[in-house]
Amino acid sequence: MKDRPKVKINLTTTDKIIEIIGWTAVVGIWVLTLMNYEKLPEQIPIHYNGAGEADGFGDRSHILTLPIVSTLFFIGLTILNKYPRIFNYFTPITEENAFRQYSNATRMIRLLKLLFVVVFGLIVFRTIQHVNETVDGLGVWFLPLTIGLFFIPVAYYLINSIRQ
Repeated sequence: MKDRPKVKINLTTTDKIIEIIGWTAVVGIWVLTLMNYEKLPEQIPIHYNGAGEADGFGDRSHILTLPIVSTLFFIGLTILNKYPRIFNYFTPITEENAFRQYSNATRMIRLLKLLFVVVFGLIVFRTIQHVNETVDGLGVWFLPLTIGLFFIPVAYYLINSIRQ
């Protein structure tokens, strides 16, 4: 890692769009949470099982955990993404492949941090719907969708990294 080349990765238009959508999602999860906070009952679902059914309840202040964690995670990955040479790679990093490998890795992190905020935002949204009795829990589709949302991009970028 010490001998890996330092390469400046300029954001492409796609990267900029993903970043803008990500920051918009961070603001959106806060707006959604804060606009609905006072309307929430004192007890809300704070945990869901694998089938998407609420199986744990707590004080409504727990809903603030989701935007706080997603914001910290998003900012943390944004900072980490500035140092792609410290990431783990499947292939040795050389002067010839550094730009491609770093670009690939930073785009994957960029997409994953966006997906993380979107999933947390969806949990907030579905929790608000649940307490308003318009839905019952997250739904049976939530867990497979979430796994797919994370697995497919990671698999794509890892395969892309190995092929490069």
